[in-house]
Amino acid sequence: MDAAATDELASLRKSIDNIDAALVHLLAERFKCTQTVGRLKAVTGMPPSDPDRERVQIERLRALAEEAELDPAFAEKFLTFIVAEVIHHHEQIASTGSIGTPGDA
Repeated sequence: MDAAATDELASLRKSIDNIDAALVHLLAERFKCTQTVGRLKAVTGMPPSDPDRERVQIERLRALAEEAELDPAFAEKFLTFIVAEVIHHHEQIASTGSIGTPGDA
């Protein structure tokens, strides 16, 4: 591989690394919000899951993915994975009052 291609590859990888870091931070912020939702649901007796809301969110995310030229099926799988983790957190909060953190294991 020539030097120009090597430099371009390094630059692209640096951009990918920056995007990955941003995604992690965005997910952390999202989970902070959903944990607050989980506590609110727990103290008010609401169920951990809201299938109607989840359905609307999936439709919305699929539409956003299409606009962004991202595979809507991939976007749906991604959101479904996140929602499953959120519901798990909500169930933990409802039963124990908190969720486990990585250092708890």
